[in-house]
Amino acid sequence: MLLGRGRDRVKKHRLRRFFRLKTVRAIVVLLLVFFVWVAFSVGQALLAPNGGSTSSKLAEWARDHYLGPVVTFGEWLTYNPPKVGGKPSFSLAVPSGEAAPATAGPSQSAKPGDGSEAHGLQPIVPATLASLAGKPLPGEGQWRVLEKVNGEPAVFGTFLRDATYTSYVNGIVSMDQRLVSFQLHPGSEDPGGSGWGPNSQPWIPTGSRTGLLATFNGGFKLDSAQGGFYLNGRTSGALKPGAASIVYYKNGTIAIGAWDQTVRMTPAVAGVRQNLKLIVDNGQVPATVNQDIETNWGATLGGGYYVWRSGLGITRDGRVIFVYGPALNVQDLADLLQRAGAVEGMQLDINPYWMSYEYYQADGHPTDPTPVNLLPTQQQSAYRYYAPYSRDFTAVYSR
Repeated sequence: MLLGRGRDRVKKHRLRRFFRLKTVRAIVVLLLVFFVWVAFSVGQALLAPNGGSTSSKLAEWARDHYLGPVVTFGEWLTYNPPKVGGKPSFSLAVPSGEAAPATAGPSQSAKPGDGSEAHGLQPIVPATLASLAGKPLPGEGQWRVLEKVNGEPAVFGTFLRDATYTSYVNGIVSMDQRLVSFQLHPGSEDPGGSGWGPNSQPWIPTGSRTGLLATFNGGFKLDSAQGGFYLNGRTSGALKPGAASIVYYKNGTIAIGAWDQTVRMTPAVAGVRQNLKLIVDNGQVPATVNQDIETNWGATLGGGYYVWRSGLGITRDGRVIFVYGPALNVQDLADLLQRAGAVEGMQLDINPYWMSYEYYQADGHPTDPTPVNLLPTQQQSAYRYYAPYSRDFTAVYSR
């Protein structure tokens, strides 16, 4: 017993001597400073008013501090691939009073932004889309009127099931540029900063919601987008030649194309959002959409190809098409844009947390309309853009 106590005293003495060493003390101090800095940095990220959940904020912080592989590994452990077959968890039927007009055609003279929207405009009603999954469910592929402007249908929406993963539903929207205008908003963190010009906050504040019709997500974080962000004379990153680009004009219209090839900088441009390469070009889907999926089209949860993806396209008659869904690869996303009539199209963001398409119901409160998620399966609240948001997005207003 005494021998054991003696050994304990010797160990304690050696331990005290060890911690008295200047080198050891310096290392301990550095470790304490490091952990305090990490705690402070993580705390700032968690408290940031950017619309993110705790898990998404932690993941963003980790990726921004060179811990991307750790986040990716965690996502791989929790990734669940889509299930083959099955039925949707919600009805695709068109509610009474929302069905698109049975007969209507495009105006022969009206073009986006030419002023004809005030002179007897005839609505452009998209053709019904055939189901990808065989016999359609009630309402599948049929367009419903989501928003009207001056009594005319301006925003249509519909649903299509996936061909293989039939319990998963894709949302598709058609927006008439003769009746709506588009406004690019920077994110509070990406691109971040200030000085982006008037009406360019990272959210839609009270007082600027009158006429708000819809909102939808932007693209990848700019350090992964392989392109830049431009708004009202200021640029984040660099606008890259050949990159897929949404160009926002000062008259409220947009165009989609390859930068410095089919779209370019002019005095009429208000904003540009670039993201990767075109996935629909001149009406065709390039073969490159099937090459190096993760490398070319973004790191996905667990490395799965079939994940939440979103995309934007434009038709020959100037309508803007938005598509998103929970079990899409890049080919599927491109095919849906093409099926809906897009002749130019690009991928936006991926993975579930960033997906969003909301339309807004005035319901007697035109200055503060109520947002509604198009797909009830999208993760975040429909109110996400009524508070500062970390990523860029687009707001759609009535003309």
